[in-house]
Amino acid sequence: MKLISWNVNGLRAVMTKGFNDFFEKENADIFCIQETKMQPGQAEINFEGYKQYWNSAVKKGYSGTAIFTKIEPIKATYGIGIEEHDQEGRVITLEFEKFYLVNCYTPNAKRELERLDYRMVWEDAFRNYLLELNRKKPVILCGDLNVAHNEIDLKNPKTNVGNAGFTNEERSKMTELLNSGFVDSFRYLYPDKEDAYTWWSYMFHAREKNVGWRIDYFITSKSIEKDIKEAMIYSDVYGSDHCPIGLIV
Repeated sequence: MKLISWNVNGLRAVMTKGFNDFFEKENADIFCIQETKMQPGQAEINFEGYKQYWNSAVKKGYSGTAIFTKIEPIKATYGIGIEEHDQEGRVITLEFEKFYLVNCYTPNAKRELERLDYRMVWEDAFRNYLLELNRKKPVILCGDLNVAHNEIDLKNPKTNVGNAGFTNEERSKMTELLNSGFVDSFRYLYPDKEDAYTWWSYMFHAREKNVGWRIDYFITSKSIEKDIKEAMIYSDVYGSDHCPIGLIV
């Protein structure tokens, strides 16, 4: 089974930049999107053979997630069941026969870390949500998790310590998640691979120079780590400030 995840930074915009071609070429079984920045009725989006699920933010043009799947789920759930966390369209969960798929766009701590306190509350609530699912059946989590976990996961770790996405607080929450029974699929297969990034600033020709961060993930329950066959980073695919990532299980 092939899964793909992509923070498109505005789905309507990326559809004019080759999104459809990539979608059709990769022919994934499940394709997850973050930062749709739209309500489902704002564009005609249909891919033959795929069912689609949307969770849009209350605030228009902001955040939002979507999933396109060839495999019909048993059930779809939107949000994590806590009102303060469910206003921004950040989580969709599909239950399948053998696993849960969770598509997530984690809140950004923002410049000056103005949202770091909220991020910490979110992290604990979201981890508890994943652990509840994991008690029932294995979980595959994907999305823009807005943290570079270790120094190997960004080009300039020393100068970014304490910046949003590389604070000790955010990194320790990722460690806590992994230690609670989950695996970073890319590092499971490629523990020492350097210069593997999924997001680049639009400034200073960062992508051209590959000055990036790896903040997009496929994370699986540890119980199914042996099923991880491949983890891909499509760094040559443009259209967003993030590139797509993939998982084969």
